[in-house]
Amino acid sequence: MNVYKACTCAKYFLDSGKEEKMSKLVPMLAVKLAVLILVTTVILSIHTASGECSEDLDAQFADQSYSGVASYTVREGDTLYDIAMDYQVSVRELMRANNLTGSLIRPGQVLFLPEKKTGESYLSRGDISREEMMLLARLIHAEARGESFEGQVAVGAVILNRLASPHFPKTIREVIYQKTSHVYQFSPVGDGSINLEPNEKAIQAAVQAIQGKDPTGGALFFYNPDISRDQWIRTLPVVTRIGNHVFAISSS
Repeated sequence: MNVYKACTCAKYFLDSGKEEKMSKLVPMLAVKLAVLILVTTVILSIHTASGECSEDLDAQFADQSYSGVASYTVREGDTLYDIAMDYQVSVRELMRANNLTGSLIRPGQVLFLPEKKTGESYLSRGDISREEMMLLARLIHAEARGESFEGQVAVGAVILNRLASPHFPKTIREVIYQKTSHVYQFSPVGDGSINLEPNEKAIQAAVQAIQGKDPTGGALFFYNPDISRDQWIRTLPVVTRIGNHVFAISSS
């Protein structure tokens, strides 16, 4: 509104006898303006305090235990097993540190890396190389490629259970290639089928077994009763049967 229009409006109100209304309107506008300024001030104060509070909370979280723990951002193609091996921690501890119930991870996901512990009874990726993992997958594929996924994990678990036993060798390779009276413990080694390329199912079964999954409940032996001609193995205490395989423990 320009000066001329403002003067004209003022003259109109004066000339029309509305001076009294004008006198009432001015205080009302002043009150509303004061309220608006007060509300705006309060909102700005709350926003500022909120920002300061957020910064304080961020600082508090930064000072908590995770500040001293290394982290890793998952990249395309990573697996939990790969990350655990690279950082020399067990898969089980890695899952526990990140509240994971399975081995599924996604690119961009941030994982906290626990400190490497010694003297643990379980296996870690530091104990098992990628080559041994693939060897385990090849044995699983050769021995149980017609079995369910649980049956394949069970075969892998037997190998891992032998590693924990004082009566067997201490590496996956040595367990798989072990001989008794010049006869291989596992027939695929003798007939060469151990060299077949494992499929994805067998590889995942090997990973599950390494992570500690054991459908057998601690079995050290397995055999197919429809095929096996070994009479001694049939005398061992049976713990379970999964698919075509019977799983047993030592009698001693």
